Amino acid sequence: MIAGDQAKSSTPSPTGDNGRDGRGRFATGNRCAVGNPLARRVAQLRSMILEAVSEDDLRAVVLALIEKAKNGDVMAARELLDRLVGKAPSPVLLDLQDMEDRKMRLAEDRQADARWGKT
Repeated sequence: MIAGDQAKSSTPSPTGDNGRDGRGRFATGNRCAVGNPLARRVAQLRSMILEAVSEDDLRAVVLALIEKAKNGDVMAARELLDRLVGKAPSPVLLDLQDMEDRKMRLAEDRQADARWGKT
């Protein structure tokens, strides 16, 4: 089977070279199937925080954040908006040299097409 055919396959391979079981899940002993070794500890810490912080505590923190944002604290405003609206998408960085190279290749392709009578 060639790589292109393998990519088109919709069913996962059974246990073998890729270490998966017949249902496509990681098989026992697969080093990729260990999961996050810190997940249990993180869950314990979250539980401790949830037990320690009351609804009134959380309300007070949110109100303080709102007050800071209203008074011009940009970081507070950003945090508040990130939580309410969602984070802004990352900007796309454009490489101007790459854009010029692409324009040149496009122009060359068009010239070649025109020489061969392609439109």
